[in-house]
Amino acid sequence: MDDTRIIRGRKAIQRISSRVTFLYKRVFPIVSLGFFVVFLTLPVAVGDASPEFIIVPLAILVVGSIIIKKFAFDLVDEVWDAGDALIVRNRNQEDRIPLSSIVNVSYSPWINPPRVTLTLRAPSSFGHRVVFCGPVPSVPFEDSPSTA
Repeated sequence: MDDTRIIRGRKAIQRISSRVTFLYKRVFPIVSLGFFVVFLTLPVAVGDASPEFIIVPLAILVVGSIIIKKFAFDLVDEVWDAGDALIVRNRNQEDRIPLSSIVNVSYSPWINPPRVTLTLRAPSSFGHRVVFCGPVPSVPFEDSPSTA
């Protein structure tokens, strides 16, 4: 049985969001923060704490934090296709969004992670917009699973 399908009641639902969302939202920010903490503390520990060795990593840390906040922290954890609705999960919240309440679907494949933005007619528990990580191909330049 394909692990992307779950039987819920009598209907099979399929996951349409990427499984790497966890990496983008939880693992990558911690690893990058640790990376820049090392670059900030290493010059101080060695005794070569010239201003450029402190200012540049701090500037990169600030810019990186803004980029991560804008492109990763607004992603919901999971989106499942239940036929006539989408089931959206983020942390401990879950909401069922009927397809009829979706006004626009926007897909941005050229940024990392690829983002799908759903604009809703009426706000859900996640607001007027739901953003999730689109399917990521396992092989670079491979067709999306939805178009193959």
